[in-house]
Amino acid sequence: MVVFEAEIERYEKMGEKTGWTFVFIPAAVANQIKAGCKKSYRVKGRLDAVEIRGLALTPMGEGNFIIALKASLRKELKKEEGAVLHLELEEDKEFKVEMPADLEMCLLEERHCMENFMKLPKGHQNYYINWLNTAKTEPTRIKRLTQIVVAMDKQMDFGTMIRSNRES
Repeated sequence: MVVFEAEIERYEKMGEKTGWTFVFIPAAVANQIKAGCKKSYRVKGRLDAVEIRGLALTPMGEGNFIIALKASLRKELKKEEGAVLHLELEEDKEFKVEMPADLEMCLLEERHCMENFMKLPKGHQNYYINWLNTAKTEPTRIKRLTQIVVAMDKQMDFGTMIRSNRES
């Protein structure tokens, strides 16, 4: 378990990360959690007194990472930009997201769609699955299933799919 403190920051302008609230994880600390890793991976532990599991470390280049802090997590922490967080982190090796049966069925209707989905990095697959699973109504879930199938037909990663749906 790696223990350290970090200040909560926010990107003003940073491409697709514009507006994100996060904590910066320097390369030296990230190397203690998972040595030599330059790709996104999941961690578990504590942020102050809040237990976390499956939280993604997002690479920022040169071995540095960030942990994005969603509004719901910041609310639970009762902290915003400028506050200092006490972090206790280790790699979450048990983290798995299961593919929902309805998504699997839809992707298998067009074999290349399932193949394209399986070629995505695990983190991108998880973005799609979590997005689908957060649909609050059946019509929203059906719409998202359709958008995922179209995205896989066009070989889109999650961010590209979200941006293309905003534009249309």
